[in-house]
Amino acid sequence: MDQENLENLREDYTGVPLLESNTKADPIKQFEIWFNEAQEANVPEKNAMTLSTATHDGRPSARIVLLKGFYDAGFVFYTNYLSRKGKEITKNPIGALTFFWAGMERQVRIEGTIEKVSKEQSEKYFHSRPKGSQVGALASPQSQEIADRSILEKKWAELDAEYADKEVPKPSFWGGYILKPRMIEFWQGRPSRLHDRIVYKKIDNKNWKKVRLAP
Repeated sequence: MDQENLENLREDYTGVPLLESNTKADPIKQFEIWFNEAQEANVPEKNAMTLSTATHDGRPSARIVLLKGFYDAGFVFYTNYLSRKGKEITKNPIGALTFFWAGMERQVRIEGTIEKVSKEQSEKYFHSRPKGSQVGALASPQSQEIADRSILEKKWAELDAEYADKEVPKPSFWGGYILKPRMIEFWQGRPSRLHDRIVYKKIDNKNWKKVRLAP
């Protein structure tokens, strides 16, 4: 695609208004409403989110991960602690999540601090996964360079045979994180690029301030 055609790609959004009066005082409750509506609308991969992290000196990286839980404290996902994102979180435990539900013309942006969930929570979720995924987590040295795919396939086959009749142990290098939000923004597409943006900023341990931003 040439530059001119790319520049001319646009879509006029027609979403319903997002007003201060029709949003909850608590952004987690507002997120729950939107997430449930995405589920009812059969949005594909509704729990897919972009996780953005950065090195200690501010070099950013981003990737898609899956939301595996949310509650008042924050938003939970699972990964390899020794992956690139895991190492960045260790040195700089500040990150962001982005959801984009194109069919509903909605986006949610979340910023906050990241910390590990308890070992017990990680264990419980790990053993709820399909056994093949458990073996995959044990077999893959995530984010490390490998010579070719056959190394992974061989390791997976060896471990699958080893644990064919017994429980796969959760690797010490694998588990959950929770992003505890300090800011949550709800974006609703509207005509003529006059989109609605409602932002919640945490002002203490329990309370949020809700404001509108210009698009």
